[in-house]
Amino acid sequence: MSRFVDRTVLRVMAGNGGNGCASVHREKFKPLGGPDGGNGGRGGDVIFEVDLGVHTLLDFHHRRQAKASNGKQGMGDNRNGANGDDVVLLVPDGTVVLDEHGAQLVDLVGAGTRWVAAAGGRGGLGNAALASKARKAPGFALLGELGDERELTLELRSLADVGLVGFPSAGKSSLVAALSEARPKIADYPFTTLVPQLGVVSAGEHTFTVADVPGLIPGAAEGRGLGLDFLRHIERCAVLVHVIDCATLEPGRDPVSDLDALEAELARYIPGLGGDLANRPRIVALNKIDIPDAAELAEMVHDEIAERGWPVLAISTASRTGLRELSFRMAEEVAAYRASLPPAEPTRVVLRPHATGEVGFTVEADRDSDGGFVVRGDRPERWVRQTQFDNDEAVGFLADRLARLGVEDALARAGAVPGDPVTIGDMTFDWEPSTPSGVAITMTGRGTDIRLSQSSRVGAAERKATKIARREGTGEFAEPDTSGGPDSGEADISGDAEGETEVYTFDDSVWDDDPGDEDGR
Repeated sequence: MSRFVDRTVLRVMAGNGGNGCASVHREKFKPLGGPDGGNGGRGGDVIFEVDLGVHTLLDFHHRRQAKASNGKQGMGDNRNGANGDDVVLLVPDGTVVLDEHGAQLVDLVGAGTRWVAAAGGRGGLGNAALASKARKAPGFALLGELGDERELTLELRSLADVGLVGFPSAGKSSLVAALSEARPKIADYPFTTLVPQLGVVSAGEHTFTVADVPGLIPGAAEGRGLGLDFLRHIERCAVLVHVIDCATLEPGRDPVSDLDALEAELARYIPGLGGDLANRPRIVALNKIDIPDAAELAEMVHDEIAERGWPVLAISTASRTGLRELSFRMAEEVAAYRASLPPAEPTRVVLRPHATGEVGFTVEADRDSDGGFVVRGDRPERWVRQTQFDNDEAVGFLADRLARLGVEDALARAGAVPGDPVTIGDMTFDWEPSTPSGVAITMTGRGTDIRLSQSSRVGAAERKATKIARREGTGEFAEPDTSGGPDSGEADISGDAEGETEVYTFDDSVWDDDPGDEDGR
């Protein structure tokens, strides 16, 4: 048995991105050929698409969740992982998507309209993509990002040109059956119609749709009966037709009081899409005039209702009296509404670039820990999720990225000191600043960095003096000294008996400069 479902809750889960690969190219005679790890694949999206062949949300009533596939992991030899497959969910025209708090996210109208309900995670970079001049052979890769996961509420709001408004058993279903080929359920008890029924009506050159929706009773705007389920389907209607039962036997009811009660409920209802139902065109159809008492009552209240400025027609769905006039009147109102609409424009792609100069993160004091800080921002939290914390090189890469973003300086300005706990995303670690003093450093000019004066690094002048002393200690380029002897530790220069060879002595060793010797000793 077919069912009409116009509201359901659906959990959508996008695919996760694949992890990057850390690999080193190896082949014969090239044991270390450089990094060649590929990137991970992107996770699949969950997409809603309007299909005119779908008329209900029944599929999502039985299938309460939709999940896209994950991206594949990158591989060596610069092979990227495969992207995950997208999941396309077909929804009826006029579907409204709400978040878990009831706020409207999108109104899906028009064949082929697509909306990404959950975006897949991006794949992690491999070590080939992370290589740079400063890091020629990274020994790590980035992890893939998690896909979006959210719980959405889908509501179907019928796209009918004319909505029939009336009390239960007022003859709305009979009117739709008489005007169109639709065959809604008709019975002699209230709330026979539990779900909207649409019918296509032709009047001359005009064709329009009529919606037979559940009956309206006092208190419907507060949810009594099928009130909200009914009112949701008339938000998009261009024309509202009040179907008044002139042959009711219930005490205290008459056509004027029924009309006032219906208008009061419409005035109290605030459409989720904006606008006021009080501004919609009205047509009053006094039904069941095939009964003599009803025909007499309709004639009595005709002028009183007409004073409100609404067209009033007396009809009978049983004898088909006045149906032709009613259909043409509805066609005129629908044509006037369509003519008042602005011309249709093609869908435009809207680009929203990020503003320049924004740091993209905030630093706040952690209320749960004494002296701790919390860093919030899309990029820092995403970088933390992509980091392999069991790899020291990957942790160092994360620290460099955070420092370049300005997180370290922001923590110092916020009063953080070395050792304070800092939370980014799901990770908490002790802050160890890269500056020696643990405070933010402001560069005042070339060569004026105060960290240079605090560093233990040996200066250039001191290194030069040490180098000269080392050369003098080995005897290279030493000046001749005739005053010292072999035991004095100084070089001693003298000639031999024939005066042909100069002899250099240092400690207990003797050298000459005769090139004829094999090694000069």
